[in-house]
Amino acid sequence: MKKDCITTFSKIEFNTIDPEEEQIKIEDIAHALSLMTRANGHFPQFFSVGQHCIQCCREAIARNYMPQTALACLLHDGSEAYLADITRPVKKNMTMYLQIEEQLQNRIYKKFLGYVPKGEEAELVSNIDDACLYFEFYHFMNQKLMKTEPVMMSSPSYKFRPMAEIETEFLQLFTKLSKEIQLQER
Repeated sequence: MKKDCITTFSKIEFNTIDPEEEQIKIEDIAHALSLMTRANGHFPQFFSVGQHCIQCCREAIARNYMPQTALACLLHDGSEAYLADITRPVKKNMTMYLQIEEQLQNRIYKKFLGYVPKGEEAELVSNIDDACLYFEFYHFMNQKLMKTEPVMMSSPSYKFRPMAEIETEFLQLFTKLSKEIQLQER
């Protein structure tokens, strides 16, 4: 194995510090996120980062956002497939990690969206991410992370789902939204 590399599900030696765009595979992202647990494993049952991303995407669809924004929601934690999911209280103090994560996440967005969400679109993605986080903690831990309950237009499910099912749904949503974006661009 090369220095600064991990071996991905698809057997790619992936340089996490300076990845090549062609090495970023949606299959690796979907697989890894389906196996990663939210809340650092502290929820009373397994709930994956992949399930969280799917819920964020479904919320964007329920809000009638553009397919690009829904896809950005699906991909918003994509860098965690190559780095890790680190809890927010710790992550905010890890300056170098945050830089590496942002660089990798931006490459993921550029590869699959063609651009990095900015301004209002980035805010929409962040708001959905926060809303889903709120309801996950409320459901699993009976804890309200914010004083005001955020809006939720979709009906989230928190039941345990097999990892392969999450991986498949992630890939299906990716394909569906990518096709919608292509049709829109014609």
